Amino acid sequence: MPKISAPTVAEHRVRQRAALLSAATEILVSEGLAAVTPAAVGTAAGLARPSVYQYFSSGADIIAAIIEDAFPRANRILAESLAQAGTPQERIDAYVRETLLLAAKGYHRPASALTGAQLPEPCRARLMELHQEQAAPFLAALADLGVADLPVTARLLGGMLEVAMVMVESGQPVRPVIERTTALIRSAIATD
Repeated sequence: MPKISAPTVAEHRVRQRAALLSAATEILVSEGLAAVTPAAVGTAAGLARPSVYQYFSSGADIIAAIIEDAFPRANRILAESLAQAGTPQERIDAYVRETLLLAAKGYHRPASALTGAQLPEPCRARLMELHQEQAAPFLAALADLGVADLPVTARLLGGMLEVAMVMVESGQPVRPVIERTTALIRSAIATD
């Protein structure tokens, strides 16, 4: 019987799955989508390939699991931060701040690595759904402020926020990027 590294078999399986997802995410971010195979993930996690199949049926299944793991965690953190904000402007400021803090902690790395990737349709659809869920509070706050031409304005401001995320992920100090991005977004909304 194989050794388990937890008090119970169920807890052991949870830990093994988490280790596989962590390894798969690192491979995705560092080597790209094509490198996420059951064999590579098993090797990186210290498990034999047949053991990986106890958790995931294929590389596509692993990618789907990465998507389901990364976005909801970030969305929960974002929602908790936004729950503390009152006015629409405070919600926008909180959204910008928390999004950039999450980027600094690496939460957006899997999504960035999947940008432009040829994903199976169910994965692509789920990724889009989770991304829309993540952007919804920002859009709602902009709508509450009554910004003109909401779809265009939101996309332009979202582009600014994406550039700020890339800066933070590339090593720029997060606090100055948060301050400047917040100021620019406030300025853009004020001129509306």
